[in-house]
Amino acid sequence: MFDTVLVANRGEIAVRVIRTLRTLGVRSVAVFSDADAQARHVREADTAVRIGPAPAAESYLCVDRLLDAAARTGAQAVHPGYGFLAENAGFAQACAEAGLVFIGPPASAISLMGDKIRAKETVQAAGVPVVPGSAGSGLSDAQLADAAREIGMPVLLKPSAGGGGKGMRLTRVESALLEEIAAARREARASFGDDTLLVERWIDRPRHIEIQVLADSHGNVIHLGERECSLQRRHQKIIEEAPSVLLDEATRAAMGEAAVQAARSCGYRGAGTVEFIVPGNDPSAYYFMEMNTRLQVEHPVTELITGLDLVEWQLRVAAGEQLPFTQEDIALTGHAVEARICAEDPSRGFLPSGGTVLALHEPQGDGVRTDSGLSEGTEVGSLYDPMLSKVIAYGPDRPTALRRLRAALADTVTLGVPTNAGFLRRLLAHPAVVSGELDTGLVEREADDLVPDGIPDEVYEAAAAVREAELAPRQDSDWTDPFSVPSGWRMGSEPVPVTHHLRAAGCEPVAHRLRDRSGYRVAPDRVSVTVDGVLHTFARAGSWLGRDGDSWHIQDHDPVAAALTGSAHAGADTLAAPMPGTVTVVKVAVGDEVAAGQSLLVVEAMKMEHVISAPHAGTVTELDVTAGSTVAMDQILAVVTPREEA
Repeated sequence: MFDTVLVANRGEIAVRVIRTLRTLGVRSVAVFSDADAQARHVREADTAVRIGPAPAAESYLCVDRLLDAAARTGAQAVHPGYGFLAENAGFAQACAEAGLVFIGPPASAISLMGDKIRAKETVQAAGVPVVPGSAGSGLSDAQLADAAREIGMPVLLKPSAGGGGKGMRLTRVESALLEEIAAARREARASFGDDTLLVERWIDRPRHIEIQVLADSHGNVIHLGERECSLQRRHQKIIEEAPSVLLDEATRAAMGEAAVQAARSCGYRGAGTVEFIVPGNDPSAYYFMEMNTRLQVEHPVTELITGLDLVEWQLRVAAGEQLPFTQEDIALTGHAVEARICAEDPSRGFLPSGGTVLALHEPQGDGVRTDSGLSEGTEVGSLYDPMLSKVIAYGPDRPTALRRLRAALADTVTLGVPTNAGFLRRLLAHPAVVSGELDTGLVEREADDLVPDGIPDEVYEAAAAVREAELAPRQDSDWTDPFSVPSGWRMGSEPVPVTHHLRAAGCEPVAHRLRDRSGYRVAPDRVSVTVDGVLHTFARAGSWLGRDGDSWHIQDHDPVAAALTGSAHAGADTLAAPMPGTVTVVKVAVGDEVAAGQSLLVVEAMKMEHVISAPHAGTVTELDVTAGSTVAMDQILAVVTPREEA
């Protein structure tokens, strides 16, 4: 076993790898950018090395700086985690040339499986069924469009070099093909530095099932069962479970053997995942999609049902050990489900969010595990991936695991940064999820019904209680000036209740009066209020409130000041940044005539593109950004003045 391992990643996966290194008695080296100097993975490692400024290209993606950090700390091996350079064949080769062991597959396997076109051809030759699609690499936009028409709509555009759903575009109509191809190329180029695309037949209501494989350098390859990953939004997995309720033992064995053959076909070593698309009405008709040549985000569910630590076996295999078990030794026991907690705001269309973690509670124990890179005080920005943590639940059966995960998400508190925890809790209670009738489009179809319409009245009641408690005078003596008490008391007349003007992000201001002034309790970390005879308790950090995984930032609103300092551009004419990020594309100039719905700008945040469109037909009368501009949330980008009606 190695003495020292450098973890070339950040966040929750870095913390996760460091945990296993500590268990094995291996010294861990963390790396960090300036943005992560105080991050949890830095504190938990045995030592840490600064590798550059905040942008990933100058730090976490800089091979020379990572190799230098390994040399300076005496590391013998590098664990790449997932994301960043985890599937970069050049990085794996550079490690080998520097005398470092890359804890992952050979560079040749990464290169082969990282090219989706070559990967399909390779596994097909090994007898693994593949999705019908385009043939050849380096196809032009016109050739891709022709291939799509030949396959038949709808089709899925996919980056050849990528994964994680980035750059993937589902296109249902021929007229949108060229625009979607251009957008897919931009995202692929930004995410992977390669805009090569392929096109595949879209399978309606498909299920996404992947097989975990483990291979050593002695010719042994086994699989560890499957994971159901059909609950996705924008092609990004958000809930994963193992095993899948769709597969019977015969299909599981057949898919497992196909995954093993796919791994053998590329000379694989270490832990990897073979992904399949499966028609929900015919599980036996499965198709190879791609192979992820790294540890997967959802690996904990496999660990929980097999009892194996996959990071430990990555390390042991990389150190040259032989797998001590065979396929017949692998047993799947119980059921596990994982939810990905991301910095995004469901109430604002799942736009990326950010901020400082002011209060944090992450559940552990009693069949619940949280893998996280968070701590109180963590700054969540827009430079890196939005995933913050994972909450995983295990039980003897699927209903138990689902119940435990819903309860754990309700117990999760992340105040200061809006997350999707409450949305995931409601999703796990959806009848289709409970019954196991899943497909990759379910979340998109049901998302609107899983996001509350507006803010519950008890939230404003709690916010008003906090404000009133803050207004109350300090009890420094036995006498209290009645005019200093926020009771609405008036000499010689009836009390006038105090009105609190409050505003939540994305909502209109409200004027709220406490319903029950004697029924609230405010503490630094908690607030309880009674509304219509029902007691409601919230976690609290300053002006942030949280309950059942949801959170709200309720601020004071001064209607007079707002009227006096209101923006000259307020109203439907103004286009503001929906989240902090970077403007990557500007398609118009001042004076241009635009149509309603026409795309004007593209803003990128947390590796995702967001198109800013014209709210109505008119003229661009103001344009305050250029390509490359960094923008804050709600910053004005442009103004479109409506055309005068005839």
